[in-house]
Amino acid sequence: MAGPRQTRKVTLRDVASRAGVSISTASLVFSGRGPVAAATADRVRDAASDLGYAGPDPLASSLRQGRAGAVAVIVEERLRDAFRDPFALAVLDGLAQELDAMGTSMLLVADHGEASGNPVAGHAIDAAVFALCGRSASPLVDHLLARGVPIIGSGAPIHPAVSQVVVDEHGASAEATRHLLDLGHRRLAHVTMPLGSARPTSPVRPDELERAVYPDARERACGFVDTAPPGSLLVEAERPDVAQGEAAGRLLLDVPVAQRPTGIVAQSDLLAAGVVRAAESLGLRVPQDVSVTGFDAVDLPWLDRTLTTIVQPGEAKGRLLGELTRRRLAGEPPASEPFAVSLRVGDTTSGPG
Repeated sequence: MAGPRQTRKVTLRDVASRAGVSISTASLVFSGRGPVAAATADRVRDAASDLGYAGPDPLASSLRQGRAGAVAVIVEERLRDAFRDPFALAVLDGLAQELDAMGTSMLLVADHGEASGNPVAGHAIDAAVFALCGRSASPLVDHLLARGVPIIGSGAPIHPAVSQVVVDEHGASAEATRHLLDLGHRRLAHVTMPLGSARPTSPVRPDELERAVYPDARERACGFVDTAPPGSLLVEAERPDVAQGEAAGRLLLDVPVAQRPTGIVAQSDLLAAGVVRAAESLGLRVPQDVSVTGFDAVDLPWLDRTLTTIVQPGEAKGRLLGELTRRRLAGEPPASEPFAVSLRVGDTTSGPG
């Protein structure tokens, strides 16, 4: 018996020939990256439909271009936590816009540290972006560099081969602290994001900051310590969310009046919102009894206040990460770019009552 007849695969050349256009014109129709008359584009799509052509083979395209067509966006810990953080979402959105404009896909990768192995080993990627500031060191860096994959970071991992979007975390935190000092506050406290101790929300000593594995949290804490009066209290949150901000707020505020801080500098708006909730649940008025500052200036429509905060535009930061990615893929050497932030005064700070 004769075997099954082999059917020749329909190619872009076949579609172009049937539509009566050049291969380059047919390619532009499928890529969407060039001006093609509407009637011509319709003719190409009709020809593709008649021939059963589904579109160019992405693998063949990547082989021709020497590119995988994908950038790994590495998020440390659980993706769920990033998707619950409005600042993280804004950064990822800005980065996605730039990658989309480059015709590059985003491959979201969750990195749980050494215990989870190498999450990028099995993927063909053109670059790797650590979009959300994570640990100072990552075991993935050596693997990526060995593969010749450019790396872009948002302050971490710290390595001379990593292009960074750089925020003056120390200076920004110091500015928020000085704002409270200028208002007349002298009993201050600080709520940090996780420093890497993996313990429940609890007080932390200034000398423990040297062992912090998250550089953004460490630098913001140092900015507070270097500016606030000696002996000012620090509490490390187990997670950077509202619930743990509230837990930290209770630790600081549910004490006798003479020991209670009148101003609290939080390392994120979510933590600050939690501190505000704690204050209100204890019958304290914000800002009359306690002033609170945040960091990021994210939209919190459920919070009936305008936080005094450090404005860090997440979408713009993500776009800058994308721009650095484009430069590295164009062959530029590793270089870092500063990213400016500023203080916005809202209605959660005033002079001590």
